[in-house]
Amino acid sequence: MKITLPIFFLLSFQVTANNNFNWPNETKAAVSLSYDDALNSQLDNAIPTLDKYDFKGSFYLILSSPVVKHRLSEWREIATNGHELGNHTINHACSGSLPGREWVPEHNDLDTKKFEEIINEVETANSFLKAMDGENIRTFTVPCTDQFVENKNYVLALHNKFVGIKSHVGDIPNSINKLDIKNTPVWAPSNQTGQELISFVKKAAEKGTMANFTFHGIGGDHLSVSKTAHQELLAYLAKNRDIYWVDTFRNISLYLDKQKPHK
Repeated sequence: MKITLPIFFLLSFQVTANNNFNWPNETKAAVSLSYDDALNSQLDNAIPTLDKYDFKGSFYLILSSPVVKHRLSEWREIATNGHELGNHTINHACSGSLPGREWVPEHNDLDTKKFEEIINEVETANSFLKAMDGENIRTFTVPCTDQFVENKNYVLALHNKFVGIKSHVGDIPNSINKLDIKNTPVWAPSNQTGQELISFVKKAAEKGTMANFTFHGIGGDHLSVSKTAHQELLAYLAKNRDIYWVDTFRNISLYLDKQKPHK
C-alpha cells in the first residue's frame, strides 16, 4: 500500500534533518559559482561581473590550455583578488568510448590511460597551481565526470589530496546530511535564462543545502550562458545576501568539513 505523506510533514522532516546545521550568518543555502576549462570569456566577462557584485568564483583550469599560457598573469591576478584556482587536470582526459565522445583525441582518451598516470597528472596539476597562487588547500572538478581508469575509481584514490570534489551531474541534495563535499553534484548550465538560473538557487534555499554551478563559457566559448543571464543571477544573489552565502567552493568545503560530523 502506498502512503502519501502531507506536505507539512515533509517540510517538518526537512527542517529536522538540517536542524543541527547552520550556514554562515543564518543564510539558507550556499552557492558555489564555478567555471571550468580556463576560457577567455571567463576572464573577459565572468570576472568583471563577479567583481562588480563582490562575489568570489572558483575557476577550474585545464593547465595545458593556451588561455592559461597566454593569460597567466591574469589568472594569477584573480587569485590574488580572492578567486579560487581549482584543479581540472593538465590535459582534461575523458572516456572516448562513451556516446557522443567522438571529439576525444586518441592520445587523451581516459580509456587508454594507466591508473598511476592519471594520478600523477592530477598531483602534478596541484603543484603547478601552487606555483601560480601559493595555495596548499585545493578542490577538484572531475573532467567530463569520468572517474574510472583501468576499472578503478581514480577520484576515490585522490580524496586525501582535496578538501572538496565536484564529481558528477546531479540535482540539489535534499538535506545537508545528503551532501558529501567530496562527491558533490553539479549543474552545468548552457543557454539557460537568468530566471532558470535563479530558480536553481531558490530550490537550494528551500532545501537548506547548496546550489553548485559549473559554468563554462559566459557570453562566448562553449556550453555558453549569456552575459545577461549570468548577470541576472548575480544581481539576484546580491539582493538576497541574507538568504544565500556565495563563496568559493574551497571555502564552502572547508566550512562543511568543520561543521559536519566525521564518520
